Amino acid sequence: MSEPTTPSAAGDAPIRGSQRRAVSALTFAYFVGFAGVVVYGPVAAEFESVLGLSGVLLGLLVAAPQLTGSLLRIPFGAWVDDVGSTKPFAILLGLSAVGMGGLLVILLTAYPNLSMVHYPMIFLFGSLSGCGIAAFSVGIVDISYWYRSERRGTMLAVFAGLGTTSPGIFTIIAPFALLTLGLTGTYAAWFVFLLVGTAIFLVFAVDSPYFQYRERGLDDDEAKRRAAADGQELFPSGDALESITHAATIRRSWLLTAMFFVSFGGYLALTVWYPSYWHNLYGLDLQTAGIVTALTFTLLSPLFRVCGGAISDRVGGEVTTMVSFGLVALSTLALVSTRDLTLAIAATVALGAGLGIASAAIYQLLPTYVPDAVGGASGLVGGLGGFGGFVVPPVLGLFVDVYGVDGYAHGFVVYLALGILALALAASLYRSSEFEPVGTAVPADD
Repeated sequence: MSEPTTPSAAGDAPIRGSQRRAVSALTFAYFVGFAGVVVYGPVAAEFESVLGLSGVLLGLLVAAPQLTGSLLRIPFGAWVDDVGSTKPFAILLGLSAVGMGGLLVILLTAYPNLSMVHYPMIFLFGSLSGCGIAAFSVGIVDISYWYRSERRGTMLAVFAGLGTTSPGIFTIIAPFALLTLGLTGTYAAWFVFLLVGTAIFLVFAVDSPYFQYRERGLDDDEAKRRAAADGQELFPSGDALESITHAATIRRSWLLTAMFFVSFGGYLALTVWYPSYWHNLYGLDLQTAGIVTALTFTLLSPLFRVCGGAISDRVGGEVTTMVSFGLVALSTLALVSTRDLTLAIAATVALGAGLGIASAAIYQLLPTYVPDAVGGASGLVGGLGGFGGFVVPPVLGLFVDVYGVDGYAHGFVVYLALGILALALAASLYRSSEFEPVGTAVPADD
């Protein structure tokens, strides 16, 4: 598809919007929604103090947005194959706004006299606030339909990489907003940000050509024919449940899911883990620990992810994932053994690079390996893969229980093992590809 989009071969009016407009709107909206990952994290100490929470209850509260966002990726990613991206994306952002609005009402009416009576509702609204995280799979599917294979990996990485920078930015901003605006004012500003962001998305969002032709009343075959004339290469299966079911029958879907569990799940898990690591092992104050986390990992890893798409398009996703997971293993080996702050920072940057580039390469591979169920596979990979953000932190915590402060370093042996495992899975994909050119669809029924 060219920029700007040209009229279809049939001579009808041109489709609305362009590739650039679509990816810009999706990336901006994902940035808005993905900030929900840290809806409680940066101000967790305030809720812990006011509510008198135990560590377990605080951990559940902080994790609630991520858990909801991961679960909803599966059905919403597949739903794109039915209705296009605009409706699912808007609903997810709307649910996030409802969650933030509900939390704001509780704070306006009860803060600072909150008690455990309010905890269930705070948990519920925090979960809703994380719904925008699920927009990841929606955007991934839509961009896969907009772009042909030679540019798809790059644009998927731009979307995911730039959109994922919001938690790092909000991790830096939120503590300062708390000091300036107070807890209620901070969430009021966040609520306005969500509403404005959702409105902007609705104004500029455009579905891929196939769905625009379907909206004009064309039948499935004619819509595909005209969309193909406009340059669309991939097409949906047309049924959300069928898309998920078909993706689940393909072995490579599960290999990609396991790899994404390590890469993006690792990003989520370590975004939460690193502030405690810097604070407890190296003695940084909490505010400095948050800034170091953002600058060396939470913000930097998504930027490496942008580069990962371009690298994957040039050398192939299989090779890129192997090199990336090798970097993950080497950097975590350094983190396990070192107690030097400078070396730990350098290893953290390398770890973020490995995780970010691998995440981009995995989604560059997805349309190639599962071309007939991109929506379903996107939901499976993004949803189940994101569970790494919830499964791994308690395991890391066990190392602290056993080894004390040194456990913050010893815990990285978990990602040393996971990095080696993911490297083996990437190597198996490389062997199964039979050295086919990048962008060549491999059989999906193995």
